[in-house]
Amino acid sequence: MKKPNVSFVIPCLNEEKTLPYVLEKLVRIKDEYSKKMDIEILVSDNGSTDKSISIAKKFGVRVAPAKERGYGAALDSGIRNAKGDIIVFADADDTYDFLEAPALILKLVEGNYDMVIGSRLDGEIHKGAMPFLHRYLGTPVINWIINLLYSKKFKIRDSNSGFRCFRKDKYLSWDIKSKGMEFASELLIKALLHESKMEHVPVSLYPDKEGRIPHLKTWRDGMRHLLRILFYAPHLFERCGLVLFTFFWLQLLVGFFVGKVISIAGMNLYGIHSMVFFSFLSILGLSLWGTGLLIATKQPRISKMYQSILSMEEDRLFFVLLSGLGIIALAIVLVFLQWQKSGFIFINLEREFIVATNLSLTLFIFALQAVTAHIIKRD
Repeated sequence: MKKPNVSFVIPCLNEEKTLPYVLEKLVRIKDEYSKKMDIEILVSDNGSTDKSISIAKKFGVRVAPAKERGYGAALDSGIRNAKGDIIVFADADDTYDFLEAPALILKLVEGNYDMVIGSRLDGEIHKGAMPFLHRYLGTPVINWIINLLYSKKFKIRDSNSGFRCFRKDKYLSWDIKSKGMEFASELLIKALLHESKMEHVPVSLYPDKEGRIPHLKTWRDGMRHLLRILFYAPHLFERCGLVLFTFFWLQLLVGFFVGKVISIAGMNLYGIHSMVFFSFLSILGLSLWGTGLLIATKQPRISKMYQSILSMEEDRLFFVLLSGLGIIALAIVLVFLQWQKSGFIFINLEREFIVATNLSLTLFIFALQAVTAHIIKRD
């Protein structure tokens, strides 16, 4: 059996305080497993101005400069420069124990997996290693969202783990775009979208060394993760938006045709105030749906509804928009004439006015979304 060809990729930006601990462990692994694996140690330097580079060279490991700044950029550059068929990465801060790396590699090879994730939540999290919000809010919520939107069979248990092992050829096929901390989420999403074979291995997490300033910024990077997760989920906005829009438009029509207040479970519904509320929520649903349409312009796999709008010929799009504008103009004229009858004091047909204005807004917002989507897709 051919020996695994493994590259350890370490993203590095001014890590002179912790890099020696990491490299000492990696050199030890390289010596101990030399008969079982061909091992390369690569430091992907992201513009260090301290002694990180000289420390890496002192340990005899390869240093590859990553010109574009960012955690994801450093990892992507290092992975592409790596010689190994199997990649293992973790941070240079020594919070992950690289002596546990062989367990990930052996799991990957023996189980013929595409990626193995080092799960901190299944392993030992030492005191002070993970902030309360990260452990009980941030990571579980991101786990849940990713699994809800993208998981079919395999469930992610630690989406924010920075200790992973995977096959380089698979990574290249996933086409990761993220340059910042959200790289970790995109890597999982792309693997799930490609229905890759994945598994977890329990790992330990240690607190930062005293005096080290973490690169992670909780709220900024948390938001980046969330935005990247939603970027690949136009279907979420489409479904939620359609449900909201359809349900409350139907309620609006019920209020219009019934023409009176109905008491349901102690609530007075289908009066003027209820109809205004239904109108607002239907527009909210349409706006959510439109957000999905705009996201869909950047995605290769989208729903038939979005595809039909985005692939619409320009002349057909023009006449659809023209028809919508005609309906809007007619509604405005009818409302204006009714208003004129009262000497511009009040509008007698309140229900009709609510439905007419909602219809006009619906057509206008849809037209604006469709045109915007066609503009964006040309980028």
